[in-house]
Amino acid sequence: APYTQNQARPLTVQEQVVDTACLKWPLLFSRLFEVTTLSGPRLPKTQLILAVNWKGLYFLDQKEKVLLELSFIEVMSLITNREAQGGQRLMLSTLHEEEYEFRSPSSVAVAELVAMFLEGLKERSVFAMALQDRKATEDSTLLPFKKGDLLILTKKQGLLASENWTLAQNDRTEKTGLVPTSCLYAIPTVTKPSAQLLSLLAMSPEKRKLAAQEGTPAEAPLEEHPEENLHTLEEFSYEFFRVPEKETISRAVLPLARTRGQLWAHSAEPLRQPLLRRAWTSLELTDQIFSSALQEATLQDEVYCQILKQLTHNTKRYSEERGWQLLWLCTGLFPPGKALLPHAQKFIDTRRRKVLAPDCSRRIQRVLRTGPRKQPPHQVEVEAAEQNVSRICHKVYLPNNTSEMLEVGANTRVRDACDSIAARLQLASWEGCSLFIKIADKVISQKEGDFFFDSLWHVSDWVKKNKPQKEGAPVTIPYQVYFMRKLWLNVAPGKDVKADTILHYHQELPKYLRGFHKCSREDAIHLAGLIYKARFGDDQSQLASIPKILRELVPENLTRLMSSEEWKKNILLACNKHKDKTVEEAKVAFLKWICRWPTFGSAFFEVKQTSEPSHPDIILIAINRHGVLLIHPKTKDLLTTYPFTKIASWSSGSTYFHMVLGGLGRGSRLLCETSL
Repeated sequence: APYTQNQARPLTVQEQVVDTACLKWPLLFSRLFEVTTLSGPRLPKTQLILAVNWKGLYFLDQKEKVLLELSFIEVMSLITNREAQGGQRLMLSTLHEEEYEFRSPSSVAVAELVAMFLEGLKERSVFAMALQDRKATEDSTLLPFKKGDLLILTKKQGLLASENWTLAQNDRTEKTGLVPTSCLYAIPTVTKPSAQLLSLLAMSPEKRKLAAQEGTPAEAPLEEHPEENLHTLEEFSYEFFRVPEKETISRAVLPLARTRGQLWAHSAEPLRQPLLRRAWTSLELTDQIFSSALQEATLQDEVYCQILKQLTHNTKRYSEERGWQLLWLCTGLFPPGKALLPHAQKFIDTRRRKVLAPDCSRRIQRVLRTGPRKQPPHQVEVEAAEQNVSRICHKVYLPNNTSEMLEVGANTRVRDACDSIAARLQLASWEGCSLFIKIADKVISQKEGDFFFDSLWHVSDWVKKNKPQKEGAPVTIPYQVYFMRKLWLNVAPGKDVKADTILHYHQELPKYLRGFHKCSREDAIHLAGLIYKARFGDDQSQLASIPKILRELVPENLTRLMSSEEWKKNILLACNKHKDKTVEEAKVAFLKWICRWPTFGSAFFEVKQTSEPSHPDIILIAINRHGVLLIHPKTKDLLTTYPFTKIASWSSGSTYFHMVLGGLGRGSRLLCETSL
C-alpha cells in the first residue's frame, strides 16, 4: 500500500527489495569457496564452505549451518601460501588473537575478494578510530581526542589519502572539529562498530592476546597501572619504520596496529630487512626509474606504459600530478617506440588542459630530432618538474664576475649553450671557448657534443662517488657553470674587444699576478698602471692605497724588488701615462703587452719531476699553443719546449703524469708527480 500511495516507480521498488534482501539474508548474496580446516580453535578439522559477502566471512558446514561468523573489522590478516605441500594454504588471523589455517585451491581468489571488500568498505566508511591522543589547543577548530576514540566523519564519506585533514565528530565527547588524517584508522564497516570491537581495535596485539587468554571482556586501555605502563617503539614506528612487507594482496589493507606491531614487537622470524625506513629523495627515485631504461632501450616503452597507466582514471590529485611530472621528465630523455608513439601522443593531446601536457608533446618531437639522452634527469630538471615549471633558466658565470641567465632544455647541447652565450655577449666567435663546471675543488671542461644536463649529471655523479657523504645526509653538491676561453689558438688581442674585456683579460690576470710569467720590473710597472686603470677606471682615490693593494697590481714574486713606496711612486707615473685610456682600452693594452711572451694563454701546473736530473725537482709546466713548456719555478726561465709533434704518447693517473718524447723506442721520458 505505501508504494501505491506514493506512486513509487517500479525500478525504485525493485531496488528497495534487493537492498532489504541483502540486509536480511546476506548469505544469499555471497561467493562460496570450499576450504578444509587444518588448524583453529573454533572450527572442526573438516571440509567447510566459506561464504564471503559485504558483511564478512561465514564458515558453514555441509548442512549450511553457520559455525563461525567474522565481520571485516575482525579480520586482521589473510595470508596465502601457494608453495605449501598438499595444496595452497590460507592463514587467517582475527581480532580475538585466533589463528586459523585452511587448505583451498581458491586461496588467492579468497584473498583478492576480501581485499576488495576491505578497500571498498574503508572508502565508504564514516567511522574511524584515533591512533593517538590529541590534546585541546587554543584553536577551537581542532578536535581533541584520546587514543581509541570513535570518530565519525561528517564532512565526507571515507578518508582520502591526498587530504591531510578531515571534519569529524568525537562519539565520546560529541564535539566536532578538524582531525589530521594521519592520526586516524578507517574502520572497514558501514554500520557503527560495537564498543567491544572498538576497544579490541585500540589494544596492542600483546594486550589482545592477554585478554583472550584470561577470557575477560575487552576494556579500552585508557588508564593503566604504573607497573604495566611499559614503553615500546610503537609510536616511533609509525613515523620512522618501513611499511610492512606486502606478503599478499590483502596484507596491504590490514589494520595499522597489527601490521606495525609485527615490526616493533618480538618476532620469531629471522632478520631480513632493516626496520628504519629510508627517505628516498626525488633525485634518487628518478635515477632508479630511468637509469635502466637509458641503458636498455627495450625498457623505454615499458616506462612510458607504466606512467600512462598510472595517469589513466587516477582520481588522486597528488598522485596524478606526480605522474605528469614523471612523464615530463621521461619525454625529455627518450621517445616512445614506433608502435607506441601515436598512442602516447594522442594520450597527451587529449589531455591538453593538464599543466605539463603541451610541453610533454613538444618534448617528444624535440627528442625525436635530437636523439635520446645518456643520463637520467639532473637535479635542476627534477626540481623544475616538481614545481610544474617547463622553462628552465640556468645561471652561467663569466670570468669578469658577471653572469647570464641562459634558457636550457632537456635536449640543449653544450655547443648550443655556447652559441647562445656568444650571441648574447656579441662575441665575434666562440671558437676555442667552452663551458666549464666548477664543483668542489675541480674545474672540468665540458664536451661540445654532450647534452647540457647530461654533462652536469656526469660531473655530479663523479663527485658523489669520489667524495664520501655522511650516511643518511642529503646529497648536496653545489656547482657553478662558467663560460671561458679553453684553447688560445689564433687569439689576437684587439681583434675581438668583447672577448678580450669579458673573457681574456680576466682569465690571464690571475695567472700573471701569481707570477707564472717571466716578467721584468719595467714590465711589471707598466702593467700595474694598466691593471689599476682596468679596475678603478678614473677613480684616483685608491692611488694612495697602492701599498695595501700591491699584490693586486704586481706579481707576488716581484713585490720584493722595490719597497712599497718605490712601487707606489713608479705605479703613479704609469697610471698617469694611461689616464686617457678607457677601461676596455686598458684591458686590451694589457693583453697586447703579455701576448708577446711565450707563456701567454697557458694552463700552468706545478709538479715534481723525477726524469731529468739537470732540472729542479719542482718545475712549472705550461701547456699552450706552442706545446709543453718546462719552466724554472723561481727564475721563470724557460728550460725546454716540447712541441706537440714531438710527443709520442702520454698517460696519467690520480697522482702522476707521464709523457714519451720523440720516438717510442729511443725517445726520452718525462714522469711527473701531481694531483692535478
